[in-house]
Amino acid sequence: MSDRPVQILLVEDSPGDVLLTTRALAKSGITHELHVVRDGAEAIDFVGRRGDHGDAPRPDLILLDLDLPKRHGHEVLREIKGDDDLRKIPVLVLTGSQRDADVLESYDLRANGFLGKPVEVEQFLRVIGELEDLSLTMMKLPWHRGDVRS
Repeated sequence: MSDRPVQILLVEDSPGDVLLTTRALAKSGITHELHVVRDGAEAIDFVGRRGDHGDAPRPDLILLDLDLPKRHGHEVLREIKGDDDLRKIPVLVLTGSQRDADVLESYDLRANGFLGKPVEVEQFLRVIGELEDLSLTMMKLPWHRGDVRS
């Protein structure tokens, strides 16, 4: 494993959820850099290194909300997992939706996981901490050895 920080892209439009996620990740003890985009179109620009995100790092992990402005999370997921270069990036859907249709569609689009956001602050912090343990300490991330894209 590289000693470089894990690059995490959080795609979230709720300032409160961004703050909670930031707090939870800070408590995790994992060396990381958190990048936040607030809508689906900006998420696509970030991972594609387009526009204002031309020098963005390749994410090692994407935390994706579904109910986003400009482009729905499923559209973002479809584009990422449909791209030969991007599909290896683990995408965990982290959303307030508990609809079975959202869960099924997320997995049909090749999400690596689906977690519902708890409504209580402490519960949310615990879920993010557990997510951090699962995705960054137990799962091997395909791009953590460095950015091989040219």
